[in-house]
Amino acid sequence: MIPKEENGLLLGGKEDMESGSGNELQAEDKTGNEENSSEQPLKKKRYHRHTARQIQELEAVFRESPHPDDKQRMRLSQELGLKPRQVKFWFQNRRTQMKAQQHRSENAILRAENESLKNEFFLLQAELSKLICPNCDGPPVPGGVSFEELRIENARLGEELERVCAIASRYMGRPIQTMGALMPPSLDLDMNMYPRHFPEPMAPILSEAASFPENNNLFLMAEEKTIAMELAMSAVDELVKMCRTNEPLWIRNIENGKELLNLEEHAKVFHWPLNLEQRSSEFRIEASRDRAVVIMNSMTLVDAFLDANKWTELFPSIVARAKSVQVISPGVSGTDGCLQLMYAELQVLSPLLPTREAYFLRYCQQQNLDDETYWAIVDFPLDGFHNNLQSSFPLYKRRPSGCLIHDMPNGYSRVTWVERAEIEEKPIHQIFSHFVQSGMAFGANRWLAVLERQCERIASLLARNITDIGVIPSPEARKNLMRLAQRMIRTFCVNISSSGGQLWTAIPDSSDDDTVRITTREVTEPGQPNGLILCVVSTTWLPYPHHHVFDLLRDERRRAQLEVLSNGNALHEVAHIANGAHPGNCISLLRIDVASNSSQQVGLMLQESCTDRSGSLVVYSTVDVDSVHLAMNGEDQSCIPLLPLGFFVTPMELIKEAGSTEEANGHRSAGSLLTVGLQVLASTVPSAKINLSSIAAINNHLCTAVHQIRAALSSSSSNPSCLVKGNASGSCSEAADALEK
Repeated sequence: MIPKEENGLLLGGKEDMESGSGNELQAEDKTGNEENSSEQPLKKKRYHRHTARQIQELEAVFRESPHPDDKQRMRLSQELGLKPRQVKFWFQNRRTQMKAQQHRSENAILRAENESLKNEFFLLQAELSKLICPNCDGPPVPGGVSFEELRIENARLGEELERVCAIASRYMGRPIQTMGALMPPSLDLDMNMYPRHFPEPMAPILSEAASFPENNNLFLMAEEKTIAMELAMSAVDELVKMCRTNEPLWIRNIENGKELLNLEEHAKVFHWPLNLEQRSSEFRIEASRDRAVVIMNSMTLVDAFLDANKWTELFPSIVARAKSVQVISPGVSGTDGCLQLMYAELQVLSPLLPTREAYFLRYCQQQNLDDETYWAIVDFPLDGFHNNLQSSFPLYKRRPSGCLIHDMPNGYSRVTWVERAEIEEKPIHQIFSHFVQSGMAFGANRWLAVLERQCERIASLLARNITDIGVIPSPEARKNLMRLAQRMIRTFCVNISSSGGQLWTAIPDSSDDDTVRITTREVTEPGQPNGLILCVVSTTWLPYPHHHVFDLLRDERRRAQLEVLSNGNALHEVAHIANGAHPGNCISLLRIDVASNSSQQVGLMLQESCTDRSGSLVVYSTVDVDSVHLAMNGEDQSCIPLLPLGFFVTPMELIKEAGSTEEANGHRSAGSLLTVGLQVLASTVPSAKINLSSIAAINNHLCTAVHQIRAALSSSSSNPSCLVKGNASGSCSEAADALEK
């Protein structure tokens, strides 16, 4: 893949030689004719040194903004009397120098820790050599036992273990591995054994255990289960108080109406063991609370939270994957008093933000409060049980969080959600810094907004009194088509994030804000086209409200005018399924109307659009007519290949600091973030190597799409009744031709 500019400045090498600027040594070109080169004397190498004032000014700007844009570089060049390329190369070299200094500092710390561990190891070895048996005052391991006796005893124990595993397999209904199969055959160290490494791409349907971190020894013993139940009772009491207590524990923000946790008051009120750990300055505390009424009864909600697969389907854009590791206490009827050990990976739909991974305990309890019945579901960390767990990056601790569910008439539920966590302070990409710091990324507001929308979708899935538009023959066909769209949404969310250890590479000089990321996946399992898939994702800030962007992208009549998204073909809706109160929450089956003289076959496009107060999704994928008929007839639709493309629009709150923009009328606007994810089957051979022309083609395809969306929004904002195509360099057909080549 293409390295970033900090990793070597490969793409700027030629420019360095031509410009004669920066701190690099510049030499004249020696590639001419040998005869001419022999006649002309070689020129001396030129050196350029910046003055003390220039370096001082550049250092001051670097501390504020290590990645200046074109305007800043132009201003610096004019003020300091330098060429713009000299300023650009100085910042590149300075970033490389800072990175090298950081690496040296980290290496020094690691060397010191290594020496400390070696000293501790030698001390422990010395202490072990002094140990004696309390019974015979001899060495702890008798020297009289021969190797042959140990080998015979080991063989006998191995046969006994195999016999016990065979008996257990009959009763459990699945094969039980012996200890020999679980242990590595040799002492050779394989980096793939560590749980944070995911060398293989993740499948879209996360049903295989191999896609989860390997912590086979993560089970609570009998004495630990008692402590866990005591902590669960403390955690559920804390959750109930945090849900039902207002000021001074929670302080409402007047500007945006959100509630903020008063940490000093929280420390006074709660003295549970979970809160006694000293907080480090390296951790940032995130706490939020929100309330909503959802179309789902409490028992169905509780069942979904206690089932890892249902919980993942309930929050497809937040929960990348989840797993129930151990049922510590089944409770009454599997709900009241149920305590589980769970693993989850939480995501934001962009590769620019790392996922958050955590093992935690989930406890469910039914409570009577003020003569009313509530269900409390609380998550709390594993502190004190297993400190040797492989930590996520950045470090993430889920403090007592969860929801209080109260049944309402007509199958509704009132949900109060509290989200509290400690996250390690790590640099965040500047385009998402406010989104994360404000708590919109993983806060209670986003969880409840997604829950509201998904509950409406499930209610629509089960409803029989909704009249659909188009060629949907029966209610069963409607359900099957909705399930196919759900899998499309799930696949899209997983494929454009950094979940499952998916590695993304930046494309140098692709944009000023460095937000374009690209990756490849080798797919051999059903659900997606088999072969090498090339995926590119970009996030762009737009000075338009998020619902304006959503309306443009979901309307096939307006989107057809953006030729890069429809390949210049008209789209005609042949089926429409409403799955929410908002008109934008729907599933559409679109016919691609190709020109009569075109060799392209008439196909269908499956599209789902959904919106809530936390953001909007528009995802679509081309499907053939036979696959749609199979899905509607109830056939196994998990084998239908889907390669979804789409958009994720995030509303941004009003920012009074630097970063907000001014519109023409002089008022500040928060705008929205548009994340575009494009995928293409680069080769039908999974092990094929990607070439630079394919990368350039899909990158041009994405940049053209963003440019045309900007132009369409600008045109519609100036004249809402008219929408014209943006004049962007390149077209969809050219990009597609390059990809095919």
